[in-house]
Amino acid sequence: MDNLARLLLRFVLVPLGYFAAVVAAAAVIVVGEWRIGTLFDTTQPGEAVLGLVIAVISSVAFLMMLLSLMWLVAAVGILFSEAFAVRSWIFHVANGVVSAWIGAQLFAPPPDTSVVADPFYIVAAGLAAGLAYWLVAGSTAGFFKPILRSPAERAGRLPPPPPQPELPPPAA
Repeated sequence: MDNLARLLLRFVLVPLGYFAAVVAAAAVIVVGEWRIGTLFDTTQPGEAVLGLVIAVISSVAFLMMLLSLMWLVAAVGILFSEAFAVRSWIFHVANGVVSAWIGAQLFAPPPDTSVVADPFYIVAAGLAAGLAYWLVAGSTAGFFKPILRSPAERAGRLPPPPPQPELPPPAA
């Protein structure tokens, strides 16, 4: 029963982690590269409302684009981490960076209409996405427990050492 519950939990956590990763990446792009916060810096209240509407519409459109395109690239690392129970945050952050970089190269729009042009923000979005995925689903990755464990974990499973025979005290 415990295995069934863990399997069902993985089917919930992995898509939830992927969604959190895409939201984090989209937030980095929208706030960092697009500088969406400057739309609210106005003296007239009507323009601030228009800025909010533009920000919401463009953010949702960008989020949908990332959700539909980036899963192809990120799925390779996610499946690897689930198959081999890789729970390292470094692995998931690296997977986010590599996925963002490859996805930006594969699905790049024409040069005149580039959505994300600065490589700094591509890497930053990948870092944020990898960390968000690790926080939600990556830290408990894998249906089974990890095969390779740390020495401290292995030491807890080793049998105790055999008792040492007592030696007589040396004669004076």
